[in-house]
Amino acid sequence: MKRSYLYLSIISILISGCVNSKDIKLNKHTKMQMFQSVSPKDAKILQEGEQKSSCSNCGMNLPSFYKTNHLAKVDGKVRQFCSIHCLAKSIKDGAKVEDIKVVDTKTLKFIDAKKAYYVVGSKIKGTMSGVSKYAFAKKEDALAFAKQNGGEVMSFEKALEVAKKDFK
Repeated sequence: MKRSYLYLSIISILISGCVNSKDIKLNKHTKMQMFQSVSPKDAKILQEGEQKSSCSNCGMNLPSFYKTNHLAKVDGKVRQFCSIHCLAKSIKDGAKVEDIKVVDTKTLKFIDAKKAYYVVGSKIKGTMSGVSKYAFAKKEDALAFAKQNGGEVMSFEKALEVAKKDFK
């Protein structure tokens, strides 16, 4: 209830024109959500174990970076990654990776990564890398995202090559 009142107060102040939006500082109770985050109830976590909500490579919280999540069978076990960066790290480290999936940024469903259209280098902040990488099931969704946010539409293989450059 308090949070709703706070948001209504902020909106009222902005509409009245008395305060510029740059002057409003939000505290830890009103912090804004990152683009790549979803509510834990909206995240599909498919790996097992005590730390199942954490990236199997770096330990970051999977729902917090859900729109860049990847999933694969790694050495025969289902592993979930916060990003293509962490998937690339596992490949670099010699893991046998198969059946790679990625979250469709638009629908939040896992799709075959090899059939996905990645928008690489948009102005939307990425995960674990200075170069953002967001995936889409439909080419028209990727093109629309790139038109609005910049970036280049490419295949999984090319996006993985870009991610692997982080380790040179």
